[in-house]
Amino acid sequence: STWGEYKIKNISFKMSNVPQVNSLVKYGTPVLVSTSNKKPKDGKKDNKGIQNLKDIISTTHTEDILNSILPPREHTMDKQQLWIQSVLSTPATKADVIALQEELDKRLQQRQARETGICPIREELYAQCFDELIRQITINCAERGLLLVRVRDEIRMTISCLLYTSDAADDLLCVDLGGRRIIKKK
Repeated sequence: STWGEYKIKNISFKMSNVPQVNSLVKYGTPVLVSTSNKKPKDGKKDNKGIQNLKDIISTTHTEDILNSILPPREHTMDKQQLWIQSVLSTPATKADVIALQEELDKRLQQRQARETGICPIREELYAQCFDELIRQITINCAERGLLLVRVRDEIRMTISCLLYTSDAADDLLCVDLGGRRIIKKK
């Protein structure tokens, strides 16, 4: 999907000057961030659609967690306007998950990702897909989402260490991988 024309806070703009980041992670509409200390005209936050205090706290808590897991994107236009784009905080449907799978398969094919071995394109697209799944799960259960982030980060660190160790081991006859010794043939 491409960025189009938006009307935010009664300001019409076209996002053609903002670099498009094509990600499988779902982001919301960009919001203009004011650099001055002006408050909204009525001095209140716009909480349309939120029924009571419990919903406000729950929504804010979920959005805070989502923003800590997947930080908002920042775009500067005309060296003056700062636009922020946060991940969507609306729950995903079964159709959204199916669409995500189809989009992943389409992008893997379009970008000619290798099916086997180490492939940076495949790694990037699967990382985006996993982040989108984390986003979807976090909305329904923040604790489960945070646990998935720990798993994701541990896997990334392990893979990075293995790749580093593999590169460093190219010149050695044997390598110790945490108690597992790999002896290279001469």
